[in-house]
Amino acid sequence: MTEEENHKKPDDDTIEHTSEINTEIIKDEEDKLSICEDKLQRALADYQNLDRRNKIESSQKILHKINQLMLSFIGVYEDFIRAKTALINDNSNTEGLDGVIKNMENILFENNIKPIDAIGEIFDPKLHEAVSIVEDNSLDEGTITQEVAKGYISFQEVIKPSKVIVSKKIEKE
Repeated sequence: MTEEENHKKPDDDTIEHTSEINTEIIKDEEDKLSICEDKLQRALADYQNLDRRNKIESSQKILHKINQLMLSFIGVYEDFIRAKTALINDNSNTEGLDGVIKNMENILFENNIKPIDAIGEIFDPKLHEAVSIVEDNSLDEGTITQEVAKGYISFQEVIKPSKVIVSKKIEKE
């Protein structure tokens, strides 16, 4: 072998040193890759959480707007009910009005708007608004005796509380 060939051929120490450097570089790159994978997983989880929150907030906003619209609609619906009652009191035909009211009730049903049952129930301030009290020992305290105005609920949210008259026990002196 010539002297030039000796310089070109790496010795065992050089090979071992190069191998150690390559192992360190690979380990550093694996560590960087692990950190990047962790950051990617966190970013993906953050995105999924943000996406879920946005969907929930959007549906809540839409439901709130629908409930506002339905509350206005309920006012018109109740006007039709009052008109029907007035026509019945005048012995007038309400056949055409009955069809309109039925259609309006279908719209309420399709939008998951349900009337609150009140008469005979125990007063619940989440569902009812007391407008008067009646003394009656024959009923339990807080029993609703009369409904002054119908209340409505949408997906467990009260959009209009029932206006009611509530019983109270007569105080003995």
